[in-house]
Amino acid sequence: MRIDYTVATDKSYDEAVAAVVERTGANGFRVQHVHDVAATLAEKGFGRDPVSIVEVCNAKFASQVLERDINIGLMLPCPIMVYERDGEVLIGTMKPTLIGGFFPDAQLDEIAGQVEEIVKRIVDEAAA
Repeated sequence: MRIDYTVATDKSYDEAVAAVVERTGANGFRVQHVHDVAATLAEKGFGRDPVSIVEVCNAKFASQVLERDINIGLMLPCPIMVYERDGEVLIGTMKPTLIGGFFPDAQLDEIAGQVEEIVKRIVDEAAA
């Protein structure tokens, strides 16, 4: 079983990051922060292909899961990663439905399923 949902895009890396940011808002989520991981690593002398992590959140869903178990906050916000590998630009996210396995008493199936549907849509729309 894959823990991620990842798709390739014909967009450039910068276009893909911008599309993730735009599609996040269009789908009722908010971008918390965009981490340019490659730039951070370069500052420390570690070169690599471009990679950014876009942290996205929806207040309603975050509030619901935190009410069920405050420790779920350790897995928030949802990350969407944009990166280049072998000249190809990819956009991916961890499947939120997997979080329930870490917090079985929280009964997250329905909420996590809704969130997963939305973040996968963000990825697909950003890649299109």
